[in-house]
Amino acid sequence: MRPITRQSPLDEILAAADQVILGKSQQTRLALCCLLAKGHLLIEDLPGVGKTTLAHTLARLLGFQFSRVQFTSDMLPADILGVSVFDRDRGDFRFLPGPVFSQVVLADEINRATPKTQSALLEAMEEGQVTTEGETRPLPQPFFVIATQNPSNQIGTFPLPESQLDRFLLRIELGYPDHAAERALLESGGRREQLPTLSARLSASDFAALQQQVAAVHASAAVLDYLQLVVEASRADARLVHGLSPRAALSLLAAARAWAFTAGREMVLPEDVQAVLPAVARHRLQLLSGSHAGAEDIAALIRAIPVL
Repeated sequence: MRPITRQSPLDEILAAADQVILGKSQQTRLALCCLLAKGHLLIEDLPGVGKTTLAHTLARLLGFQFSRVQFTSDMLPADILGVSVFDRDRGDFRFLPGPVFSQVVLADEINRATPKTQSALLEAMEEGQVTTEGETRPLPQPFFVIATQNPSNQIGTFPLPESQLDRFLLRIELGYPDHAAERALLESGGRREQLPTLSARLSASDFAALQQQVAAVHASAAVLDYLQLVVEASRADARLVHGLSPRAALSLLAAARAWAFTAGREMVLPEDVQAVLPAVARHRLQLLSGSHAGAEDIAALIRAIPVL
């Protein structure tokens, strides 16, 4: 296989995505880093700010098989995983795979479904397989879940439990566009019509090679010391119910490696850890008041730990 340069394919993907998701370069880069680090992505924000469009855009640019599941309160686990039906011609039952059998699954408005249905994704997200009716079936590789959810204060939502939130490597928010980006949307009538014109910029083998290179990005002992101090500071913070878990620490390192890689570097810097920390930590850290940690809470963690 031909050698892959980091800058050209990734810059091309980010540039193409920026033409669809206007004014959100930071969030788009975080989303790409999540997939490069073999993680699942949670996008939480108000309806209508581009969450679904971002998921479609990444899937098309990366050339992945894509399926979309609209979560509703009456959805059942079988609607996601699949079901066996009786084949009269064969005289036996035949399994019909659900939409989870895809490389990228968009779980749209995941917190509109009941906890029972939400939990149908747990095994898939953790182990890349689905067990139904006593049989375990592998999922296509690579396998990613990109979930969107509405703010928890909106009517008809069921909060994701901490165990499921922890399955998401990163959580991002898109927010409102700035004045210039919104003006461009108004003048163009939106950007969703561009989705059918997007073509894959990488092959599956190229993307797998990039993932291997991301995992090999060097993290020095000093950077690991810094990362551990940040994690330990979260565990000692009296404002928090609990701190970051060892799995969260591994997620932080994986995301920092991907962020450094997209910057064209072969080593992680403390700045990379700081750049991805909010997206790694905010959905994992709960304040004593019951809400999740905010941007200022994460900023306080960063200020509390000097760069070695």
